[in-house]
Amino acid sequence: MKQSRLMSMVEAATNVVVGYVLAIATQIVVFPWFGIETGLAEHLTIGLAFVGVSLVRSFALRRLFEALRMRGTK
Repeated sequence: MKQSRLMSMVEAATNVVVGYVLAIATQIVVFPWFGIETGLAEHLTIGLAFVGVSLVRSFALRRLFEALRMRGTK
């Protein structure tokens, strides 16, 4: 069954949101190991800087693999 573009975007957005939460938690734990001290606001801002890139990457890869799958079924 073919996945719609909307569902690809929902899947990609969900993946990015989960990744964002995990990234913030990881930064809070790992940054001090390297002597990087930042506040929560900085952690959130750093995480947001990567959200757009992650969303585009996830969506593009999902669409690529969907296109490859559909090409293989013809």
